[in-house]
Amino acid sequence: MKINAIFGTGLLASCALASSGALAQQDFFQGKTITIIAGSAAGGGIDVYARLIGRHLSKHVPGRPSVVVQNMPGAGSLTAGRHLHTIAPKDGTQMGVVLSTALFDPLMEKQDLTSYDPRNFNYLGNAHADTSVCIVRRDAPVQDYAQLATTELVVGGTGAGSALVDYPAMERDLLGSRIKLISGYKGSAEVSLAVQRNEVQGVCGLLWSSAQQQYPEALQLNGYVKILVQQDIKRLPQLQQLGVPLVIDYAQTPEQKLALDTFLSRAAVNRPFMLPPGVPTERVTLLRKAFMETMADTDLLVDAARQKLGVDANSGEEANALVQKIYATPTHVLDILRGAREAPR
Repeated sequence: MKINAIFGTGLLASCALASSGALAQQDFFQGKTITIIAGSAAGGGIDVYARLIGRHLSKHVPGRPSVVVQNMPGAGSLTAGRHLHTIAPKDGTQMGVVLSTALFDPLMEKQDLTSYDPRNFNYLGNAHADTSVCIVRRDAPVQDYAQLATTELVVGGTGAGSALVDYPAMERDLLGSRIKLISGYKGSAEVSLAVQRNEVQGVCGLLWSSAQQQYPEALQLNGYVKILVQQDIKRLPQLQQLGVPLVIDYAQTPEQKLALDTFLSRAAVNRPFMLPPGVPTERVTLLRKAFMETMADTDLLVDAARQKLGVDANSGEEANALVQKIYATPTHVLDILRGAREAPR
């Protein structure tokens, strides 16, 4: 009886602590504002998902804080990533969503990870495991990816480190594809306008969710653009039905295929939402739960469908595991990728 009494007392104490912990988190967020830092210009794919989640997150966070989105474009989302890593408050009131290049460029470029190490972020989850595509005008000289072995294609890109620069540059340097890259556009929406005006002939490295918004004609046989290739390691059923090939199918050696497999696997974290390092564990747990509940929210799903946005969320634990895995890539594979990046332009 004495043991039972002690056990019962301990159980009551544990419940009281759990209840007080939940109440403390509710008290913390009540009356506060959560800012989502979007590492892209307004209208870009990152921005669209930040605002989608921003509209529905509050009701899943105890205390129902206000949620606002702040755009912080620059350096392929590295500006936003570094802000989140070093400057943002470490209390859960700022979270971010960045391009995957902001997570893996430090590895690719052998940067000093002391001040910016993407492995240290507290990942809340990935909003959509998206795939990338290369889209070209139907009057472009290249209408089949194999033609790039002999014929030049002019594509538009944004800033250094962005997917719209990294993907075509990697294929050019690793596979020898004759891609001429015109970079410097503010965002993917501006590249879309450039394609419409025939300033450039296409765009590569564009996420399919963004492509469906910016190029609704891409799936139409009489549209002014077509999908040239899918830049992923697995075929998206919708694109497979159209006979769109995978870029990895054009690898000529086992080494090229292995390097491309590593490079393209980051597609599984194309919409990563994360908190800075140092946020209290219990707050990370609470916001991870709120994020996944938000992604399953019926109102969000209706909102996403209205905008033709895909929702295929991964948990924070899954996103973290993938980042750790890529950072553990064997050195000889990384050297192949780095060599392609450093090839003469």
